[in-house]
Amino acid sequence: MLAALYYGPMDLRLEDCPIPQPRKGEVLVKVAAATTCGTDVKSFRRGHPLLFQNIPAGFGHEVSGIIATVGRSVAQFSEGDAVVVANSAPCQHCFYCRRGRYSLCENLLFLNGAYAEYLLVPEPIVRQNLYKLMPGTSYIAAALTEPLACALHGIEASDIMPEDTVVILGAGPLGLLLAAVAKQRGAHVVITGRGTQRLAVAHHFGADAVIDVSGLSSEEQVENVRNETDNLRGADVVIEAVGTPETWKLAVAMARPGGLVNFFGGCPSGTQVSLETRSLHYGELTMKGVFHHTPLFFQQALELITDHRIDVEALITAQVPLNSILEVFDLLLQKQGIKYALLPPAFEETSVITADPE
Repeated sequence: MLAALYYGPMDLRLEDCPIPQPRKGEVLVKVAAATTCGTDVKSFRRGHPLLFQNIPAGFGHEVSGIIATVGRSVAQFSEGDAVVVANSAPCQHCFYCRRGRYSLCENLLFLNGAYAEYLLVPEPIVRQNLYKLMPGTSYIAAALTEPLACALHGIEASDIMPEDTVVILGAGPLGLLLAAVAKQRGAHVVITGRGTQRLAVAHHFGADAVIDVSGLSSEEQVENVRNETDNLRGADVVIEAVGTPETWKLAVAMARPGGLVNFFGGCPSGTQVSLETRSLHYGELTMKGVFHHTPLFFQQALELITDHRIDVEALITAQVPLNSILEVFDLLLQKQGIKYALLPPAFEETSVITADPE
């Protein structure tokens, strides 16, 4: 099979590899669509502390397809089932799992390898986080379940009330999905970012106000955001979806007293941020980090996609053949496009891909 393998930062190779065979409890999925992710771009550029334990490693984690082979003892899935595959599964028995904090699982299993013709799905994911697709579901839309699940987790942790002003820093794919989910909660949504293409679709994803921060100083960004809030007091909720120390600091400066700041974007390992203490203490700010998703959020995200409540495919800049993956990552490094759908050879001739398990 054709597969993209990660050898190290800026070293991604497209190779011919043996097709894996499922063991007990596992399934082999024939990939129909895999979509690019900001985490993949960052990992391609600088590596990742969790995703690549052994090199070379499979790459990509947003994926849907058709079950090609089932291993022994798999009763809930059959060959030919159209499915979406989550990229993780919690252990269900560690300290955090017993408290329902599944994204903090001490033994969280991650799955990579979506940029390939076939993907072997391990038993814990088959058991907990593999889902059949309803007839007529787009494979590309289904592949976007994972980032939408992360957005749902982020919004759920942000305690948003109807009519709250929610500011989202970053108009990347997850910033746009956060805006869409926040809007569904009844919020007044303000999104800031750079890039004409991304900002142009922000209203489509529910943003009431869009601020292009290109060329603006930090003080000007804060001022522009506060101008969108009642009495200039600041936002009820600020969600940082960029992942830089500078934007973490900006997020705190944009929140009103008593507001909540969600550090959703992950900074590079070893990063430290200094924050002025007066506004934190006397302003009684709540600050929290949010990471990844859980099986429940993944299931909820798939329901939103199946019910066409969020137009996730509007994130897709283009559908491209799998063998163009290096060109795609060059484009993403240059910040051209939002997300791309990579299609293996068996599916690249189909312009509209739908799943019909029947």
